Amino acid sequence: MGEAAALFAAGLAAGTINTVVGSGTLITFPTLLAFGYPPVTANITNTVGLVPGVLSGVHGYRRELQGQRGRLLLLGSASVLGGVTGAILLLTLPSGAFKAIVPALIVVALVLVVVQPALGRWVARRQEARGGRGQAGRANAHGGPALWLLVYGTGVYGGYFGAAQGVILIGLLGIAFTDTLQRINGAKNVLAALVNGVAAIIFISVSHVAWAAAGLIAAGSILGGQLGAHIGRRLPPIALRIVIICVGVVALVKLLA
Repeated sequence: MGEAAALFAAGLAAGTINTVVGSGTLITFPTLLAFGYPPVTANITNTVGLVPGVLSGVHGYRRELQGQRGRLLLLGSASVLGGVTGAILLLTLPSGAFKAIVPALIVVALVLVVVQPALGRWVARRQEARGGRGQAGRANAHGGPALWLLVYGTGVYGGYFGAAQGVILIGLLGIAFTDTLQRINGAKNVLAALVNGVAAIIFISVSHVAWAAAGLIAAGSILGGQLGAHIGRRLPPIALRIVIICVGVVALVKLLA
């Protein structure tokens, strides 16, 4: 019962954080490691479990998605291909490679979480300076091939591990588009959902998923997705970051022990 409650609570926290900014994996992945799941199994189970929460967050941000159909169709193709690539890399590379690579990815994710406030302020100032009022700049409404490739690369990262991919996407979209930060966040949720969704389909088809754990994370993350969309913006950002950093450090210790 204690494990079930912890996994549900981790899913709730991760769903909320993913909707608001991203990096919820740094909550659920260490929790799975703490209960003895092997790293690759924990990563696969985590991805499958968080998909419903990401979709819940997309639904919560549906108003901010109006007028972004063309942009999301184009960039969504990059996210889908990137997610497939990352998932295949996870399944084909030796499990020892994952254990060796992921500590570095966690460090990168933690750095992104720490710098996210400054990144968010910079993006907001950029939108204000460019006159962003919720409408994308028409001359570059889809970001061009450079943005497509960067979103693809983020998708590869997301399909392989994925912690803080939302932070990366907010930065990329904020640079590329004249738009409000909330509309950019809505688009980020869609792209992250595509990456996690296609990766989860591949994992379910050809690999082992700890379904009991995935179900508990999914149940928590669905509720968290709605909380993130409705009240998550009011949560103290510093409290969220402290929690993320603490559990990320625990995951590092667990993997390096």
